[in-house]
Amino acid sequence: MLLHVVARGKIARSPEAELVARYEKRITWPLKLTELPESGGKIADPQTPVRTVLLDERGKDLGSEAFAKILGTWRDDGVREARFVLGAADGHSKEERASADLLLAYGKATWPHLLARAMLMEQLYRATAILAGHPYHRA
Repeated sequence: MLLHVVARGKIARSPEAELVARYEKRITWPLKLTELPESGGKIADPQTPVRTVLLDERGKDLGSEAFAKILGTWRDDGVREARFVLGAADGHSKEERASADLLLAYGKATWPHLLARAMLMEQLYRATAILAGHPYHRA
């Protein structure tokens, strides 16, 4: 299953970009990173089964094992792509939230966009490590 991270704004050269790159190298599943402008621009409609996850403060605060279980279920059900969408500064619209398969939050705090991107990449790596039985996640 393709893990597709879609983020508004450019990460450029930053400590957060280094973290994203570090986890990008570690993730063994197919991975695609797409950056969109702050406003406008969109990604093509999927041609295969896809699940859409929005990072949103109103979302579920899932533990790593629960998150991995969701990804594993989608993979085993034949989902070809899981899209993880980080919105612009104003977040996602009501329509986008209503059409998403999952709203995901990293606690009740508001996180800077670039840090949220790095946190997502770490959690994707951790989830795939859990599913592979890798010792990275020591629960």
